[in-house]
Amino acid sequence: MTSDKNNAPKILIGFDFGMKRIGVAIGQTVTERARPLDTIQAKNGIPNWDIISRLIKKWLPDALVVGIPLNMDGTDQTITQKAREFAEALRVNFKLPVHEMDERLTTKDARERLFMQGGFKALQDGQVDRVAAQLILQNWFAEKLKR
Repeated sequence: MTSDKNNAPKILIGFDFGMKRIGVAIGQTVTERARPLDTIQAKNGIPNWDIISRLIKKWLPDALVVGIPLNMDGTDQTITQKAREFAEALRVNFKLPVHEMDERLTTKDARERLFMQGGFKALQDGQVDRVAAQLILQNWFAEKLKR
């Protein structure tokens, strides 16, 4: 699906869903850029919804993007359904459009980028999750805002 920048949401929050941590990034369609924002702790895939609510109230996004983990052949993983349930909970709780985005290899890419920037120390403190969310959002921009 191709859209132009004028019809696209302006501010988006992206999520890298995980059972223990959920990475969060913020981006905008004007520059088609995203940046890491936060890492939210989760228990069995259930985040602290108050933190997510505060982020949404602070940034006032027009839409949300959730990375959907898939196997390399495009089939579902064990965690895929949980990520889709998280996306649906966002949709219901915040009444915003929620886009699902294939997240294959984003965590691997995030680890590599962070390691190149600062070695093993850069891989700590939830940085990987935030950068993976950034990559998910960047990939959404590249795919959905094609000219």
